[in-house]
Amino acid sequence: MLVLALVGVATGIVSTVVSLASIVSYPALLAFGLPPLAANVTNTVSLTFTGVGSAAASRPELKGQAPLVLRLCAVTALGGATGAALLLLTPPRAFELVAPVLVAGASLVLLRAPTSAALRGWAFYLGVYAVAIYTGYFGAAGGVIMFAILTAALDQSPAHVNAVKNVIAMSSNGVAALGFALFGPVRWDVVVPLSAGMVVGGWIGPLIARRLPGQSLRVLTAVAGLVVAVKLAFDTYT
Repeated sequence: MLVLALVGVATGIVSTVVSLASIVSYPALLAFGLPPLAANVTNTVSLTFTGVGSAAASRPELKGQAPLVLRLCAVTALGGATGAALLLLTPPRAFELVAPVLVAGASLVLLRAPTSAALRGWAFYLGVYAVAIYTGYFGAAGGVIMFAILTAALDQSPAHVNAVKNVIAMSSNGVAALGFALFGPVRWDVVVPLSAGMVVGGWIGPLIARRLPGQSLRVLTAVAGLVVAVKLAFDTYT
């Protein structure tokens, strides 16, 4: 339980700083002997609690953004529910094949100089919905893709965009978690210590992100995403 709690802390920090939650927790759950599907759904349920800590620590960045965040939470909740339903009904092979391309593309977008409000209106909300489906279904580096979508649409600093991303991720994960809790093989003995650690890590992460200079948060997320894309491509295509 102590090791799982520490894994949760590390996951919360990595999730809220560089948008790569499952890179820590999912392999750890597999190492603990959980089957892939049980590890996936248990991880998603636990990740909901990262957003609790993140929201508490990100109040300065979230000030005045309640209307936007509520709209995006509604969209991501719908997308997360769609993705969770697909995961329970179909094998994840389709997303396994396309995930490296999606993650690499989002990372390359982040490496470019940001353009103010390049993505607007319905295109923005459809993009958020699509990424929420991906997150609820497969999840690998979904935070990187969501960060890229928000960066293209919001004329805000990386720390402010990151705060919005962290809160709306709680919405998509929460809805997916509800479906998994009712119909999936969730390991609740693992969820308890893992989620406790994620609350702490989710609170620490924004404090770190807030202190990163300039556009370093965006570049750091992009580089981490490219590393994960290469790893996903190697595992999937070889």
